[in-house]
Amino acid sequence: MNCAKKMGIVMLSEEEYDYLQTLGSFDLKTSSWLRTPNEVRELGGALFGDKRYNRTFTYHNGADSYYAARGFRGKTTVPYS
Repeated sequence: MNCAKKMGIVMLSEEEYDYLQTLGSFDLKTSSWLRTPNEVRELGGALFGDKRYNRTFTYHNGADSYYAARGFRGKTTVPYS
């Protein structure tokens, strides 16, 4: 999450990731860390998602887990006037 913050973006939540997967097929061979609710993070957990078999899956793992092929998906907002 610190990396995303430094980039000026917010990691996608589970709901946002599910919506993203309706727009296309992402993470067919990889997975992405997702913004995890505080109550899960406080217990040392983290969420990640991927798409397999034409379905979006969300899983859990320890927040300190390291996977070379797992990044994160984020969003930014553009001011509109």
